[in-house]
Amino acid sequence: MESAIDVPYDLAVIGGGVNGAAIARDAVGRGLSVLLLERGDLAQGTSSASTKLIHGGLRYLEHREFALVAEALHEREILWAQAPHIVWPMRFVLPFVPEGRPWWMLRTGLWLYDRIGGRKILPPTKRVKLQGRMGLQSDIRRGYEYSDCWVDDARLVVLLARDAADRGADVRTRCPVTALRREGHLWRIEAGGETFHAAMTINAAGPQVGDLLGIARAPKPATLRKVRGSHIVVPRLHDDPRALFLQLSDGRMCFAIPWQHAFTLIGTTDSEEGADADPPQASEAEIAYLLDAANRHFRRQLSRDDVVWTFAGVRLLADDGTGKPEAATRGYRFELDRGSDHHSAPLLSVLGGKITTHRTLAEAALERLGLMDNAGWTATAPLPGGDFKPDGLDEADNLAPLEQEIHAQAQNLSRATIHRLARAYGTDALGFVRGDMGRAVGQGFTEAELDHLVTREWAQTAQDVLWRRSKLGLWFSAEEVALLESMLPTAS
Repeated sequence: MESAIDVPYDLAVIGGGVNGAAIARDAVGRGLSVLLLERGDLAQGTSSASTKLIHGGLRYLEHREFALVAEALHEREILWAQAPHIVWPMRFVLPFVPEGRPWWMLRTGLWLYDRIGGRKILPPTKRVKLQGRMGLQSDIRRGYEYSDCWVDDARLVVLLARDAADRGADVRTRCPVTALRREGHLWRIEAGGETFHAAMTINAAGPQVGDLLGIARAPKPATLRKVRGSHIVVPRLHDDPRALFLQLSDGRMCFAIPWQHAFTLIGTTDSEEGADADPPQASEAEIAYLLDAANRHFRRQLSRDDVVWTFAGVRLLADDGTGKPEAATRGYRFELDRGSDHHSAPLLSVLGGKITTHRTLAEAALERLGLMDNAGWTATAPLPGGDFKPDGLDEADNLAPLEQEIHAQAQNLSRATIHRLARAYGTDALGFVRGDMGRAVGQGFTEAELDHLVTREWAQTAQDVLWRRSKLGLWFSAEEVALLESMLPTAS
């Protein structure tokens, strides 16, 4: 059937990952009518399978990606100010190991890292003595400590989409595009049993960019390259709040990040083998590789049985001809198709990008379509729940006033639950927290929180709730999952 809205949209964005949601948000904030279409759940693919970092990408300096690193470094403090509930500073320790880069190279790289990105608040690099600290092997004696940030990646995408919707965008999840063709000077889009029209379309479908181009019968660039990145989650390897950036014997590097209080997140890999699988999964070879990386550095020796969860995402990279997948650029580029007469409705495809540069990518995409008539606005606008200013680098101090407000509204909530709500929702938590939170599901999760996720954040399934809107899936029992599923509107 035809869409209830006969007036064409100015812009249709296909793909509800971080890039698509960021583009939709920026465009609607400029006064455009915007449609955002996602075939599954928001952040269901690559955007919820990242290493959860807002960072410059220290290792990209080796590949002379100076402009990309500088752009990403500049975004760290902007994104922290926009969403201080889901973006937080983190210190990273880069140990020196004999088989790794020489000392002078690490020192030079970190000197650059501190200076090319406009760092203002984050503390600079310093040398550290290790010698058994952070659970490391006793022969790892020294290293450097530097600044970056971590992010709740899936919640970032949801908040971008929420802000877009609050500003007037039409956000449709579980609405796969089945037909896409030019009709006069418009795009005719068939999705989710409805028909929409738009003057311009942006293809931000991530690994499915090529599939969407096929549906549109548009030319496919010869530069599409899919690379899978896999991660493992294991019991917490040390009590230190700092993360580790580990040098591996094959020249690659990976992170070991304190995560969810009781776990360590280890990753990522770079593999083109099996990258077309849908959904992507970590291979046993990748799991073994990451376990070996951890065992080389940590005193506690891990086995396959210690892996409590794995996840993998596929990055669509702009192929720059580099042989090794880990060396391929993480920068973004665009392919613009204006049809055979070069005056038809434009189709802009997004290739590459990092979660850290989603905001500048959105500005660049709109500029490529000639839609940047006025100055950018997103650098100073908080995301939903982020309308409070952190006073410093300490997470507990910054969240304390908000946690006090939550406690005042619901004094029966545990301290751990209050902290989780403040960290996940920011000031938005004050909109649903109350004395009676309804039926308790487990792990501090209640009916009131579920109602917020369903009515405000497009959650429909237990997977949406437990693995994207939260990571409570790491803690929920089978009985708690069953109870949650019975309470979802789709269950009735």
